[in-house]
Amino acid sequence: MQPLFSYAPLSRFTDLWLLIFRVLTGGLMMFNHGLSKWGKLTSGEEIQFADPFGIGPAASLTLTVFAEVACSALLMLGLFSRLATVPLIITMLVAIFSAHAGQPFQKMELALVYLLMLVTIFVFGPGRHSLDAVITRRAGLK
Repeated sequence: MQPLFSYAPLSRFTDLWLLIFRVLTGGLMMFNHGLSKWGKLTSGEEIQFADPFGIGPAASLTLTVFAEVACSALLMLGLFSRLATVPLIITMLVAIFSAHAGQPFQKMELALVYLLMLVTIFVFGPGRHSLDAVITRRAGLK
């Protein structure tokens, strides 16, 4: 048993927490942000979306939908987890420094929270309860 003020992680719960955290992060991103953007993309209406890189609103929206839907799904499954966080991290950086630039802190706060969540997953990995771990074990890599 670890003392209350120990700096060591509670390793017994680490993999379970990484599973919950990964699924929650991906699910919130996909269902609260990605699917509504997918609806805009597939509606057939004229696309009006921020274009921070000058590639056009449709291309910008398509890249955002890819990140917020496809990469979030991979994240929830724990498949290519670290790789899947990269487009999501880029999307949050664009939201912070372009879409919400010059706005009050409250407008960019959610993107900052998502950014911290995604960087945490990138740093710590998906954990033992992920498809990445299953593939790694079956390949005999660990």
